[in-house]
Amino acid sequence: MFILSLTYLKSNDEADRHMEPHMTWVKEGYAKGWFLASGRKVPRTGGVVFAIGERTAIEAYVAADPFTVHGIAEYEITELAVTTTVEGLEILKR
Repeated sequence: MFILSLTYLKSNDEADRHMEPHMTWVKEGYAKGWFLASGRKVPRTGGVVFAIGERTAIEAYVAADPFTVHGIAEYEITELAVTTTVEGLEILKR
C-alpha cells in the first residue's frame, strides 16, 4: 500500500483553479482500482491518497496529476507493508 501525501506549493485559490482536472485525475485513479481513499488535509495544506498497485505505475500516475504538472503541489510517496487489518480491509495487504 502507498500513502500519497501531497503538499500545496501554491495558494488554495491557485489549487481551486486546477481542482476540476485534479478531481478527474483522482476519479480515474479509483476507476483503475488503485485508489482506496482520499481527502484534504486539515488544515487545508494539501491532501492524502491511500493507493495500491505497482510503485512505478503509481509514480508515473502521480507525475501526470494536473497538480503536479502545473506545480500546484508536490507528492511524498510512502510505501507501507500492511500486516494487520480489521475485517474487511484485507485489500490493504496487496
